[in-house]
Amino acid sequence: MKRMFALLTGLVLMGALTACGGSGVQSNPGQSQTGQEGASSVVESSAADPSTSTTASKPEGGVLVAYFSATGNTRGIAQHLQAVLDADLYEIVPQVPYTSDDLNYSNDSCRANQEQNDPNARPAISGTLENPDSYDVMFLGYPIWWGQAPKILCTFLESYDLDGVTIVPFCTSGSSGIGGSLEELQALAPNARWMDGQHFDSGADQNEVAQWVDSLGLGL
Repeated sequence: MKRMFALLTGLVLMGALTACGGSGVQSNPGQSQTGQEGASSVVESSAADPSTSTTASKPEGGVLVAYFSATGNTRGIAQHLQAVLDADLYEIVPQVPYTSDDLNYSNDSCRANQEQNDPNARPAISGTLENPDSYDVMFLGYPIWWGQAPKILCTFLESYDLDGVTIVPFCTSGSSGIGGSLEELQALAPNARWMDGQHFDSGADQNEVAQWVDSLGLGL
């Protein structure tokens, strides 16, 4: 009887241990899946966090809005373009600023008229464009002086290697269009890809500028 009782007791204990062991194995796949999802979530979060990205610096193939503005009209259009394109903005600043007397076009001897009448005039620019090779597309803005771009645009174009860059000119003026100004500028960067330019009134708003950008088909 004692032997029979001991045998029955042993069988009961073995059954209980087996049941407990089976429960532990069953839970492992669930724990493993949870761990994998957690690891995946961490990787995705790290990849989406800009602070961990190795491309936080400006990539090549960027867009630049470069402009010269003597009275502020072209600056306004350039700022609209910067907002629409999320582009870098560079102002072409003359080393010797233009005064109101310099821009008195009714005076034949004023500085602006003398420069425009001199094909070799190249007004000096203050400062330089950093990382010019970083840009594949350049919007180039200026006012129209006697039907032409100011000579400081010639200085700018001759200062950099713009081969292969897409240049999109734009201008502001009270009446003159942009067409007459393009031939001289294109000759100074003949290996750039020049697109048709656009004339804006000084009061053009951001929506008008955005519509023009969309019409260019550049995918920006």
